[in-house]
Amino acid sequence: MQGPSGPDRSHVPHACGVYLMRDADGAILYIGKAKDLFKRVAQYFNPNKPDLKNTYLTPLIRAIDYVPCGSEREALLLERRLIHEHQPFFNAMWKDDKSYPYVKITVREDFPRILLTRRKLKDGALYFGPYPKVSPIKGLLDHLWKRKFFPLRPCRWDFSMDKPLDPRTLHSCLYYHTKDCPAPCAGHISRRDYRRVARDAVLFFSGRHADLRRRFESEMREASRKLEYERAARLRDNLAALDQIGERVRVRAIGAGDLAQPLAASRSVTDLQAALNLSTAPFHIECFDVSHFQGRQLVAAMVCFQGGEPHKDHYRRFRLREVSGIDDFASIAEAVRRRYGRLQREGSALPDLIFIDGGKGQLGAALEEIRELKLRIPVAALAKRIEEIFLPDRPESLILERSRPALRLLQRLRDEAHRFGIKYHRLLRGKELLG
Repeated sequence: MQGPSGPDRSHVPHACGVYLMRDADGAILYIGKAKDLFKRVAQYFNPNKPDLKNTYLTPLIRAIDYVPCGSEREALLLERRLIHEHQPFFNAMWKDDKSYPYVKITVREDFPRILLTRRKLKDGALYFGPYPKVSPIKGLLDHLWKRKFFPLRPCRWDFSMDKPLDPRTLHSCLYYHTKDCPAPCAGHISRRDYRRVARDAVLFFSGRHADLRRRFESEMREASRKLEYERAARLRDNLAALDQIGERVRVRAIGAGDLAQPLAASRSVTDLQAALNLSTAPFHIECFDVSHFQGRQLVAAMVCFQGGEPHKDHYRRFRLREVSGIDDFASIAEAVRRRYGRLQREGSALPDLIFIDGGKGQLGAALEEIRELKLRIPVAALAKRIEEIFLPDRPESLILERSRPALRLLQRLRDEAHRFGIKYHRLLRGKELLG
């Protein structure tokens, strides 16, 4: 969508992901990644920050697509893959396909080392990464080595069991004299024990670091209590590095053909924003449905979509306790009150849109609870018979064309909430039948 000062950017969410900037013909001009897509894209259109990119790229942009990602590392990997696939002109011009750091463990050596490198070679070593930020990882490696979590040799000398280190080199080694190194070159540790330490390091960089996280958190609290703020800050940075190492990355190969689905999903969110006249993109949507059998085993289900796709970690189900008989309005009210009352108490992130399976009555019940909680979240409902959309303060229902991506997204939400609720309801009925 084109505005007077460039494309409309309000549909871009505050989410981690990859953005694709296109010209009037739909060709990709530039591909980038961001922890916050909205903030990053907005920087291109900031007149107070003129640079080469603003001068030459921004006037050509006519559309902005985005693909949400689960973590910064996932966004980095997707960005690199798409740049390699499409070779956009401005990425090549500014060499944005730069390398990112890996942690390398030289497991093929008799006495392995841990290195930080930007080149991934086919040399039999184990590589972990890449990581979007180098300084936290480098700081963590320094800390782990100094505290002797993984006391592996820091030198670059080439030696093995069959090719011992020259004694003159050994006696000139600073690490050997300061006892900062386990000194396998001098026989101070057996090859078996040394390789056991290397295996522990491999397990750590594979994701097994819960104990270390707890230790860092405990030491950080203790340092803060003693007003040792510099030490507390270092421990905080180490925790951030652990987060970077442990970020989940969905294993998927997105090429030119596979990109159609996530782009279609993000465009359906954009279309829904326009259809409902929302001020921000409904990136995070939560949908409620009620299920029962002749007034018994009354349950409610809530499903969550982010970026137009299911986000099952946030799915919730409710066994309704305050409603007796068949009362869909009261059922929706209880589920909404419990869900957002809890999020409010926990200080957790709220959705951009609450969506109800039902008509005006269900919408009114949900809206009353949201207002009682003093929350400002858009609410909408979809009645199934003729697919009417009901909105607060709008006397007439909204009926969208069947082909609209916005309507298809709402239908997917409604159907998924219904499926999830029926599954829970059948589970409870089965338990009741079994006594």
